[in-house]
Amino acid sequence: MNIRFIEGQGADPAREARNLLARTAAIASLAGIEAPEALDTVGYKSAGHTLVIGSSEQALPWADRLAGGLNVTVLLLDADQATRPPMRIYPVFAVRAVVLSGWLGAFQATWQAPKRAPEHGKFDLVLDLGAVPQIGTHQRPHGYYAPGPDEAARAEAVEELLEMVGEFEKPKYFSYKERLCAHSRNQLVGCNACVEICSAGAIEGAGDLIKVNPYLCAGCGACTTVCPTGAISYAYPAASHTGGRIKTVLQAYAQAGGEEPVLLLHGLEGAALLAQLGEAVPGRLLPLGLHHTASTGIDVWLSALAYGASGITVLTTEAEAPQYAAALGQQMEIAQAILDGLGYAGPHLQLLRVSSPDELAVALQHAPRGEVPPQPAGFNIAADKRNTLDYALDHLVKHAPVKAEQIALPAGAPFGTLAVDSAACSLCMSCVGACPSSALMDGQNAPQLRFVEKNCVQCGLCATTCPEDAIRLVPRMNLTETRKQTVVLNETQPFHCIRCSKPFGTLRMVETMLARLASHPAFAGNLDRMRMCGDCRVIDMMTPKDEMSIGEVKELRRS
Repeated sequence: MNIRFIEGQGADPAREARNLLARTAAIASLAGIEAPEALDTVGYKSAGHTLVIGSSEQALPWADRLAGGLNVTVLLLDADQATRPPMRIYPVFAVRAVVLSGWLGAFQATWQAPKRAPEHGKFDLVLDLGAVPQIGTHQRPHGYYAPGPDEAARAEAVEELLEMVGEFEKPKYFSYKERLCAHSRNQLVGCNACVEICSAGAIEGAGDLIKVNPYLCAGCGACTTVCPTGAISYAYPAASHTGGRIKTVLQAYAQAGGEEPVLLLHGLEGAALLAQLGEAVPGRLLPLGLHHTASTGIDVWLSALAYGASGITVLTTEAEAPQYAAALGQQMEIAQAILDGLGYAGPHLQLLRVSSPDELAVALQHAPRGEVPPQPAGFNIAADKRNTLDYALDHLVKHAPVKAEQIALPAGAPFGTLAVDSAACSLCMSCVGACPSSALMDGQNAPQLRFVEKNCVQCGLCATTCPEDAIRLVPRMNLTETRKQTVVLNETQPFHCIRCSKPFGTLRMVETMLARLASHPAFAGNLDRMRMCGDCRVIDMMTPKDEMSIGEVKELRRS
């Protein structure tokens, strides 16, 4: 029984025929868009020095095949059984442990042979036939092959290795703007989203910033999807290029008379499943291939809905890292909460993780049919993620069925405000110094904590930094004008210097310092200095206590 056709029964044949014709026109419209050019590339060099890892039975036969065209070194993991490594024309070591890192042309291995000191080696390529891969990341480095026990997969890996000699290059997939990064301040971590989601192990913390290894980066784009500020963005293909394709295909579909279009975003594995379905894919679904399905998020999806898409379906398979599906699901939850709050009937978003054509066929029959604005938007997706979100939200809000003022959002949303416990806050302004997006500001000449909600990315650095634990994140979408205005979150009376009357702090801050330091021997007898500004404190410290001031001398002469 073929369920893919039974599930499609009941559809209006005339409408389906129109949609199929409109989809053909929409797909044809993409032919006029030129492929993107990489602004920067990453280069690799391989001389063919290959490391083979595995047991004697598994590794040696495949190493013999590779030795005909490559410079081979073998590490045998069954050191207890092989007291003396078999003789070969290439080096063979019986080892107990191996540590491996690197990428094509730059692998580094350290191994421990029985009763010998650790040895090191550098290699261009690696064939890992061990039971457990030495490099455990979901996305393996270029030049590293761990085909598992399947003989056909091993033969394919060996054939590819024999061709991996020479110079190679790939696009540099990302760009990084340090000034926007909300990763850390003062050794306190705020946003760690890109580090946690990277399946290639290419991103790590580097002080207050992050460090991306371009040689390990596989271009999945998941880091750009979860980044709340746009500090790390997809450079190849750029968001503007993807946005141009989306806008073009939706406009062509509408002009050809198609109805209720759904963008079907997929990668290479998804394309193979769709090819098996053929004409069983409903006509209103518009397949759009991506370099990777994790490379789009709420900025692109909301823009597509503003352009007139009735829904977004993201097709993933078991080939994608599991953390990608979790991140995409969270992004969809945030986007749908915004759309629901604006009154657009939904749902609008669908995340699929399927492994067979029949499973996919059933899921596609339930593609979203969400309500959209009556007038499609005209803006273009920008390189800056926050700008794109502003464009999309402005259009969706303008045509929203419900004129909401605030929309509660799930935790992790990149929009929101702060709740400040004014009784606990001492206005020390630590949060202001930690804020990476200029959402928090001091009061300049007044003891105030000020806030611009539009700038807040909910990174949490302010709450982490606050010594009084007085700040709590409140994820929400504020649709009133106050979102763009500067508001005062907390303020107090200024404290005036007891010597010159200049304001230099807050009453609460000075009272707190006096209470904490009154019993400290370093301040005993000099507590009044805590009530002075910095200038007067220095003058007081430098004035000898046994000398009379000019004022005191004049006063004595008058008397």
